[in-house]
Order: sequence, then C-alpha cells, then structure tokens
Amino acid sequence: MNPEQPRHAPARGRGATFNPDNRYGRFSRARLADDAPPPDADVAAEGDDAALPAVRTTVTVSPARTIITRNDSPDIPFTQSVNPYQGCEHGCIYCYARPSHAWLDLSPGIDFETRLFAKPDAARLLRAELARPGYRCDPIALGANTDPYQPIERDWRITRSVLEVLAQCRHPFTIVTKSALVERDIDLIAPMAAQRMARVYVSVTTLDRELARRMEPRAASPQRRLQAIGALARAGIPVGVMVAPVIPQLTDRDLEAIVGAAAAAGATSAGWVLLRLPREVSPLFRDWLDAHYPARAAHVMSLVAQARGGRDNDPRFGSRMRGEGPVAMLLARRFELACSRHGLARGRGQHGLDTTRFAPPRAARCETAAQQGDLFEDVPMREAG
Repeated sequence: MNPEQPRHAPARGRGATFNPDNRYGRFSRARLADDAPPPDADVAAEGDDAALPAVRTTVTVSPARTIITRNDSPDIPFTQSVNPYQGCEHGCIYCYARPSHAWLDLSPGIDFETRLFAKPDAARLLRAELARPGYRCDPIALGANTDPYQPIERDWRITRSVLEVLAQCRHPFTIVTKSALVERDIDLIAPMAAQRMARVYVSVTTLDRELARRMEPRAASPQRRLQAIGALARAGIPVGVMVAPVIPQLTDRDLEAIVGAAAAAGATSAGWVLLRLPREVSPLFRDWLDAHYPARAAHVMSLVAQARGGRDNDPRFGSRMRGEGPVAMLLARRFELACSRHGLARGRGQHGLDTTRFAPPRAARCETAAQQGDLFEDVPMREAG
C-alpha cells in the first residue's frame, strides 16, 4: 500500500480496501489525507470515509477477437476455458484473478470489482472457433478466471448465450460459480448432464454469514449456495463443492462442515485449494485482514507463510494449489477424511465427460433446419445482445 495513502474503513459491499497502483503504469497516484471531493459529490459514508467518493459499478463492452483461452498448466484440470466477463463484482478479496486487471491499465483493487468488462459477442466468437476445421473437442470450463454468474449476468445473459451454443453443438463443459443464478440455466445444463456432457462446481468458502459478507461481499450467502447445490442435484446434474480457498485460522474451521453440508444437499464430489496470494492480491489481502480481523492478521499470515516456503505466495506448479509443510499436510488430511466420511469423490475434473457427440456449428444448424422443415434457408442462431 502506498505509504502516503491514508487508511479508510472498507466501503460497504466492496471487498478491496484500496486501489493498489497498476504495476504496468508509468505513474503512481495516492489520495492524501487533506484531499476532499467536490461540494456536490456523493460520498461513500460518514465519518472517516466522508472524503471518499461513492464507488459505483460500470460495465464496458470488450471488443474480443477470440473467446476460447487455452492452457497447459499441469495442476489445472482443463485445457480450454471461456470467460464472458473481465473483473468480478462479487469482490472476493482473495481472488487470484485480480492481477489481470493491470493488463487493462486498471487497478487490481477496487477497480477489479467495479470497472467490469463484458463480451456480448462471446456466443458468435465461440461458434466461429468451434466451426474451424482443425478444432479438437475438449471440455470447456466456464468460471476459470472470473465468475460467469456474477450479478451483471442477470441482465447481460452472456453466459447463457455461451451455454446455448455448447448445447446446440453437444460440446461438454464444466461450470464453477459461487452464485445461485446458475439455477436459471438448469434447463440448458440438465439435458447436457443427462448425456454426460456437463458438471457444475459450487464454491463454498465458509458457513459464517458475517465472514462471507466481508470476504465475498456481493456473492450469494453460503446457505444460498448450498440450496443451489440441492437444486442442481435434484435436476440430475452432477455437482461438486469447491472449498476454495481454505484460509488457515480464518475459514479452515468450517472445512469438514462444508463437505458434510454439501454432501447432504446432493454434492457427489469435492475439491479444495489453499489460499493463493499472487502479485497485488497479497497487499490487498493483508490490508483487508488488518481492517476486519486485526487481532488475527499476524497469525493468519504466519500460517500462510509456513505453507508457502516462508512467503505469501508460491507460484510453482505442484505446490501452488496445495502448499507444502505441516500446515498444508494437515489441511489435506482433514479434507480427505471429510470426503471419506461423507462418501464424496475427491477433486475437480473433467474425466468422464463425453466428447464423442460434438457436432460443429455448421452441422448443428443444418440439423436444426431439417427438424423445422426448412432445408433451403440457413437461419442464423440467436446471439446475445
């Protein structure tokens, strides 16, 4: 945190407590203690925050040229992903995707959760990429970077448009979310799941409502997420719970309870990830701890360092998701025992999803036209606006 930038109480409904500088920027900016907004400006709160303008969410259209992101990371269980949005209004303070906002010349702090970017052409771009002659079908992950069901999806409906294309082409996919809005698309997900082409994972980090409100201010409550697991399971959709991230001495107390509650709701698998603090996430998380849990902050960060080779973060493949040392080993053992006790498969993966039924978009359009009795006119599929 810039030493000249004064502390302010966290803004209501936001996770980050400040805007760290963009690491690619040429200039550094700071709000000084005697700064004041214009006389007619809205303010965030009274008292210590009275000098801070209110933070509002904006959404900008992102002119993407491609939509499928590919990776070959050995500790990530997918090779392809689609991210309908950049930035995430959920505001989770621990989000490993925050540093990506620096690529947009914005801050990974408040900017990440208030200055959002939408890709309304996602369905069209996806259809074009799936139609390429050399395309090889491999399950596509939604929710790899930012949540595909964050609040703005309710109006923009980009994630739904992507699912429509995947369903039309019989292309397998997985979803990771901490939003109950996923229930809206059960009509698309359930038929794909019945053909072994869809799975959903719901992230639950804690069962403590107050902690969740501070840590993930605009995400669904933990109890609502468990209800979503139940709704998905009743629809016949294979659903797992992601206990991620596990934060020592803050959320780890709920590890066994989350696994048990998810199993009772209908989950059949579970995964976990140790807290990751890459780049700007580290100072953001440290400042958040000092603001919300000052008496516990030093202990939490000490345990993180013990699991991360003495640092806040360890980016090495093989250890970045689980950590090393006694703290990490204890968490892993607790997770294994909880899964065994409740009969849940361990891990998040795409094995077992059927890739043999994939029909490229051109074939899918012809099939749809034949079913409608229109064999001579190529009618384009509906696209999200």
